Formats: sequence, structure tokens, C-alpha cells
Amino acid sequence: MESSNQTSTNRFILLGLTDTTNLQVLCVLMFLIMYLVTIVANFSFIIVVGTSVQLQTPMYFFLCNLSIIDICFSSTIVPTLLINTLAHDKSVPFLGCALQMFFHLALGTAECFILSVMAFDRYAAICKPLHYYKVLNKKVCICLASGSWVLSFLNSTIHVIFTFQLPFCRSNHVNHFFCEVPPFLYISCRDTWFNVVAMYISASLIGLFSLILTLISYFYITLTILNISSTEGRIKAFSTCASHLTVVSLYFGAILFMYLHPHSDYFPESARTMSLIYTVVTPMLNPLIYSIRNKEVQKNIKNKLNIQIHKTF
Repeated sequence: MESSNQTSTNRFILLGLTDTTNLQVLCVLMFLIMYLVTIVANFSFIIVVGTSVQLQTPMYFFLCNLSIIDICFSSTIVPTLLINTLAHDKSVPFLGCALQMFFHLALGTAECFILSVMAFDRYAAICKPLHYYKVLNKKVCICLASGSWVLSFLNSTIHVIFTFQLPFCRSNHVNHFFCEVPPFLYISCRDTWFNVVAMYISASLIGLFSLILTLISYFYITLTILNISSTEGRIKAFSTCASHLTVVSLYFGAILFMYLHPHSDYFPESARTMSLIYTVVTPMLNPLIYSIRNKEVQKNIKNKLNIQIHKTF
């Protein structure tokens, strides 16, 4: 009995996405492509911004933060998912699981903060253009970004400590594809009421608060757009806002479903789907929606390609 308890504490077996071999191969190929797109698109954006004087503005500073988060977020989850899907031994050591949970929570929280900060940045640029650089000066930008990172890692530390203080003597089989808090609460043999309440409070304060700030910013942006005299300008602005809000809705919707969903109504299949949205899908969509579609970014990429072609020939 002691041996069994020791094993359940030292290693966890991730059950993954599916047991069907053909589906496993399809999942690996699909998620590998999505991961590569995420890494290449985000790294490319960071390089373009870092080497372009014209893009040294608050908006691109926050977008670079988002790209760094997405690179790290995907790299924390997807490689493990790919290996675990194909491997015969699906067990993960205690420390490896704790580290994955820590970085996943920290980066996911940081993304919530940065998305709301980016929405405020767009509000300041569109609704208060004359005061934009005064409101979002260099010092304010650094404080907003660093504050987001510090609060995120603090929040993550608290939840990881709370989670791994629980005894996991019921089972070491986790019905999920990576080490995330909600599935672990179901394999504990102790009452998890305190953990659930802490999770709800954290998700409400961080997730809901960030979402509300984002929606308020876009509400005022929409009011300003309606006053644009040019029909073409309004359509272009609405198109940009709609694409931004789509990604924001996907991310926050999945996060809030996962962490504010009633504990008694937990379904592993739904949880896996929601987790895939904010760990794989949105990190890939973010650079495509926020960055690559941006005219200034496209212009700088074309200029750099033209310079490179002239140097070559």
C-alpha cells in the first residue's frame, strides 16, 4: 500500500487526447503544424519590431510581450503533448508536472493582463490620440508590462503550492493532456473546497476583470469609430476591432469556462477542448490577427525583403 501511495505521488500518468492510433497520428501532425506556425510567426514579428525604428511604439511593445508569452505558452504545452501522444510511457514526474503547471498558469495569467493592457492602448490611441504618448509613456509601458508578469508569477506560485499540497492517493491517472489545476482536484482524496474557492476567486479577479476592462475599452473605441465620417474608414476600423474581439472572446471564453465551471459538472472532454483553445489555437491566431495583418508590419517586412534582395543581387 505504501508503494502504491508513493508511486501516485511521485509520477502522474496523463491520459492524453485520445486512445485511437489513427487519431493520435492526425493530432500530432495537426498540432505540430500549429506549433511551428505559432513559433515562426511570433519570432518573425519580434525580429521585425526589434529591427524597425518606426515600430518602436507602445502598441508594438505590448504586442512583443504577447508574442513572447505565446512562444513560451505553446512551448510549455505542445512539445509535451506531442511526445505524450506518441509515447508508450505516458507518465510525468512530480517535479516536471509542477513546473509545467507553474509556467502554464503564469503565462496564461500574463496573457489575460496583456490583452486588457493592449485594449487600453488601442483606446488611448483611437479615443485620446492627442494624449496618447503622455498617457502611455515609456515608464508607464514598462510598469504595466512588468506588473503583469510579476502578478502572473505570484498567482501561479500560490495555486501550484495549493494544488501540490493535496494528497493524490485516489489515483495517479490524470484525464487530461497536460498538468493543469482542475483535473488534479479530481484525483485528490482530500476535500478540495479551499482549492476550488481559491481558483474561482483568482479566475474572477483576473479573468473576468481583464475581460471587462477589455470590453469597456472596445465599447468606447466603437463609439469613436461611429463618428468617423469616411465609410471606408469605419469598415476598416470595425473589421480590425471584430478580429481582435474574436480572439479575445475565444481566449477569455475558454479560460473562464475551464476555471469558473461548476466543480460538480466537470467533463474531461469539454475541459480538453477548452484547454486546446487557449494553449494551442489562440497562441497561433494572435500573431496572425494582431500583427501580420497590420499594414505597418507588412510594409516593414516588404522593405526588409527588398533590401535583402538588392544586397543579394
